[in-house]
Amino acid sequence: MSLEALTGSPARSTTSLGGTVTRVELADGRTVVAKRHAHATAVRAEVAGLRWLAEPDAVPLPEVLGHDDEWLVLELVEAGAPSPAAAEAFGRGLARLHAAGAPAFGAPPPGGPVDAWIGLAPMRDDTGPAWPRWYAEHRVRPYLRDAVDQGTLTGGDARAVETVCERIESLAGPAEPPARLHGDLWSGNVRWAADGRAWLIDPAAHGGHRETDLAMLHLFGCAGLDRIVAAYAEAAPPADGWRARVGLHQLFPLLVHTVLFGGGYAGQAAAAARAALRG
Repeated sequence: MSLEALTGSPARSTTSLGGTVTRVELADGRTVVAKRHAHATAVRAEVAGLRWLAEPDAVPLPEVLGHDDEWLVLELVEAGAPSPAAAEAFGRGLARLHAAGAPAFGAPPPGGPVDAWIGLAPMRDDTGPAWPRWYAEHRVRPYLRDAVDQGTLTGGDARAVETVCERIESLAGPAEPPARLHGDLWSGNVRWAADGRAWLIDPAAHGGHRETDLAMLHLFGCAGLDRIVAAYAEAAPPADGWRARVGLHQLFPLLVHTVLFGGGYAGQAAAAARAALRG
C-alpha cells in the first residue's frame, strides 16, 4: 500500500527526519510524519500504544492518520522549546496517565501484539500477576541471556544482574497496581512542541510499574526533569525510597541497549544492578 493510499493525497515533497522517519508535505496542503517499520508487528504495536496512551487525555500524543503493515502516518508535532510550565504540566499529566492503569503487568495495549518492540529490540508482552517476578522473568532475564550469549556482559557483571533477579522481591519496594506505561520514556521520546506542551512519541506501551517511566526519564537526562518529578510527586507521590530503586528500573533499558549497541552500556547495566543491590 502506498502513502497516497493511506493519506488520500500524493506527496509533494519529503524531508528525512533521521532513520526511517520522514516529514511529508502532501499535495492537499497537509504535512504529516511517515514512519517505515521493518516488521508489521512493530506498526501494530505503535498504533495500539499511541491510541491506548491517548485514551485518558492526560498527555498529548500524535494522532494516527493511517497505517498498513509497513507504514505508519502520524500527525506532525512541530518542535518547540521546553519551559517550566510545560514541564510541570507534563509531570501532572504523566501521573494521570499512569493512574489510568492496565489489566496486568506486561499487558499489551488493546489490539496490540504480544510480540512487541522497544526501539529496535523485540519485546514480548507476556503478563504476570506481580511486578517483581514478572520484571525479572520477562524484562531483565531475556536480555541478560542475549548479552551473555553475545559475550557483551560477562563474569561478575552478569552475576550482579542475575543476583538482582534472585533478590527481586526484596528490592522492588511496596506493591503497586499495574500502571499504563509509555515504556520507552527517555528524553528523546518527550517532544517539546511549538504549542507549549510536552508530547509523547514512540511508545513501547504496556502495563508496568510507574517507577519504570520515571527511571527512564532520569536515564539520559531530560529537560525540566526536576520540575517534571516535583509536579508528578505532588499529583501522585511515588512510594518511599523510589530514588534508591532507579537503578533497578533502569536495568531493563540498559540491557536492551547492551544487546543492541554493546560498548559502554554493559558497564552501565552492571553499575545499575549493583546500585539496585545496595538499595
